Amino acid sequence: MRILITTFGTRGDIQPFVALAQGLQAAGHAVAICTADGFQPFLAAAGVPHLPMNNALLELTKAALTEVTGLRDAIRIAGQMKPAIRRAMDDEWRAVQAWQPDLLVFHPKCLGSAHIAAHLGIPAVLTIPLPFYTPTQVFPVPFVALRSLGGLLNRWSYQFNRITSLMFARTINDFRQTTLGKRPISRFADALRDDAGRPFPILYPYSPAVLPVPPDFPAHVHVPGYWFMEQATPWTPPAELVRFLEAGDPPVVVGFGSMHGNDVATRTQAVIAALQTTGQRGILLRGWGGLTTTALPPTILALDEAPHDWLLPRAAAVVHHGGAGTTAAGVRAGIPTIICPFLGDQSFWGHVIEQRGVGPAPIPQRQLTAERLAAAIQTVVTDPGLRHRAASLGATIRSEDGVGTAVALLAALRAPA
Repeated sequence: MRILITTFGTRGDIQPFVALAQGLQAAGHAVAICTADGFQPFLAAAGVPHLPMNNALLELTKAALTEVTGLRDAIRIAGQMKPAIRRAMDDEWRAVQAWQPDLLVFHPKCLGSAHIAAHLGIPAVLTIPLPFYTPTQVFPVPFVALRSLGGLLNRWSYQFNRITSLMFARTINDFRQTTLGKRPISRFADALRDDAGRPFPILYPYSPAVLPVPPDFPAHVHVPGYWFMEQATPWTPPAELVRFLEAGDPPVVVGFGSMHGNDVATRTQAVIAALQTTGQRGILLRGWGGLTTTALPPTILALDEAPHDWLLPRAAAVVHHGGAGTTAAGVRAGIPTIICPFLGDQSFWGHVIEQRGVGPAPIPQRQLTAERLAAAIQTVVTDPGLRHRAASLGATIRSEDGVGTAVALLAALRAPA
């Protein structure tokens, strides 16, 4: 089977799709990924063919995360989004023409893929590591509320996900008419169904041990487990990292990934003060600029990056923004997690971590102080019950085969009746 994956996001967003591609290749399928040009070296190293998508949308996303300091910045970047999305949709079409897939696996931010699949009459599968698109009475749509609103309101809250259709209906219809030669659709059309009204199969690649599958999920929705990418060759850590790890107790790893926000210096000082107050050694991961790393004490080491699957099992705990990928890496390592969310689904995952008993209540960035973070760190390094639950959950996740399950599900879509 020939499979094309269209996806979008930061390195942490792309990596699970590379893991899926490698699993599909191992099962004998021909697979390529269409994503931003900047990821071509990453995909080449992973042995996955890359079909280009213009970097403009990724650069705008990065700008939104690192440069927006007020309404004027937000309006400026939003005004550039629609033409960038339109170019990305054309790139999706060119990728499909080049690869000629039998099956299309797409991230919902790739707005052209569902329409391309319908136009060509090939099956398409929506996938995102967040239960954002399937109404359930168990919890509200992750972007709207942190805690349950009650069964009916929880289910109704998923109308929120129609915002994309409303915002980009004109852009989508321009693509349908100009590029695909198809009729326009209503701006209120259900993005989760094809032109014939059939629902797209959905894969949510997270572990049901972390977030149990709601009993009201329909049969076309699957939760196969996390998609972890295995390194082809062992990572070689820099000498300074090896020396630091060998010099004392396991450190607390702190990093906010692609998040930036306001007042980075104040945030960094709060992290340093919290580590020193609790007597914990720390490693700061710089990411896209969520932390500054000048004038650090000898008990704290700064790194540009390090593979989570190598570093986190050597840590006492992890503090991060709550992105789906970093959350997955933390629970897989079997260590406690402290989530300090910025936006989007990060508060949702913070609440899930608290519910599972493997971390304290999330600390929103606007409420992040040295005192609050120190209290959270002290809890996760001293509470034996919490640490045992984290270790047990990690063992469960490491026993799962999310990629293998997903590969079997995708193969079944093309199996003869």
